Amino acid sequence: MGGTKMDVNTAVSSGKMTPMRIALYTLMGVALVAMPIFFEGFGMLFMTRILALVGLYVMLALGLNIVVGYAGLLDLGYIAFYAIGAYAGVIVGSAVFKSMPGLGPWTYFLMIPVAAAFAALTGLALGTPVLRLRGDYLAIVTLGFGEIVRIIINNNAFNITNGAAGLPRAGVFLPKPLGLEWLQNNAFFAIPGMGANGFNFSFSSNVYWYYIIVLLCVLTIFVVQRLDDSRLGRSWAAMREDEVAASSMGVNIMQAKLWAFSLGAVWGGIAGLTFANFQQFVSPESFTFMESVFVVCAVVIGGMGSIPGAIIGALLIQGTPEIIRGFAASGIIPLKGEQVSAISNYRNLVFGLVMVMMMAWRPQGILPSKRRASELRPDTDEMGDEESETLYDAQHDTGQPGE
Repeated sequence: MGGTKMDVNTAVSSGKMTPMRIALYTLMGVALVAMPIFFEGFGMLFMTRILALVGLYVMLALGLNIVVGYAGLLDLGYIAFYAIGAYAGVIVGSAVFKSMPGLGPWTYFLMIPVAAAFAALTGLALGTPVLRLRGDYLAIVTLGFGEIVRIIINNNAFNITNGAAGLPRAGVFLPKPLGLEWLQNNAFFAIPGMGANGFNFSFSSNVYWYYIIVLLCVLTIFVVQRLDDSRLGRSWAAMREDEVAASSMGVNIMQAKLWAFSLGAVWGGIAGLTFANFQQFVSPESFTFMESVFVVCAVVIGGMGSIPGAIIGALLIQGTPEIIRGFAASGIIPLKGEQVSAISNYRNLVFGLVMVMMMAWRPQGILPSKRRASELRPDTDEMGDEESETLYDAQHDTGQPGE
């Protein structure tokens, strides 16, 4: 019985492409492609925009998951890399567009490695002086780092960030990316008889950026999964559980931490660049401390070290409040003006309730990492689920090892 359970766990964790898994992935792919077409066709334009913003938070959660979930480094200033990527991409991209107007449609794509490089270098700059810090001390330093970046941007550092007015400056714009203008002019169709006003789809910038963000999320998932399965990922797992033991077994702790900070920062930078081009505007108010808190909460609620968990956490943290606000303001639900305002102002109440319920009933997260679960409960593989949970709770309540 125990051997069968272990074989099943091994098969699941190995990522074998079973027919059921292939069918599930196919269904998810079709849904991801069809959702913006459905929402745009029926006039719910706000839903496509919300889904795109949720996708950006999925990228941020996956990037932070490298630092917090895999390496066990509590980073409360992760949103700084988001800001660095956004501002570096806009500033350098504007300079490139001015000097070589012919590259206009390619500007966004050319700036992806630039934003990633700036964010990675910033991650190294943060990681180097905090290598010997742990726990609360590391959290405080990273929190301060995030605020330093925001304040520098807000104070118009080197006269290039434009302070609170944001970027791009007056008279400057971010060029449309490759293919967007053609799609806006040619991709549209209507299906009469569907719904009250028919089905009318036209390709908008929101749909374009939604698909770009989905592709980036898929790339992020692939890279993060490969990192987790790599030698570096195993070094992070060992370091997370016990730095002294990992070091004694030959793990280079300093190098592993720097890799975690820099690789985690890369995805924050790419998400920031995409956010700036999607919004066509970027300002310091988008990079406050609370944004860092939301990303950390997405990782914790979903399950630290878990890729599906980070995705679900981002959907709950960013998606739920925005969908509530969008439906309240869209007029789809008949509400009075003061009711719309109240729902918009208190939409994060749902987020707070989810946080409380999760911490009370499932503190390990919705979909915790299988590796972390096995590390926490190494002696319970042969037991049933109820016995395993009981022993796990008893060990953590009393601090005593299992028999």
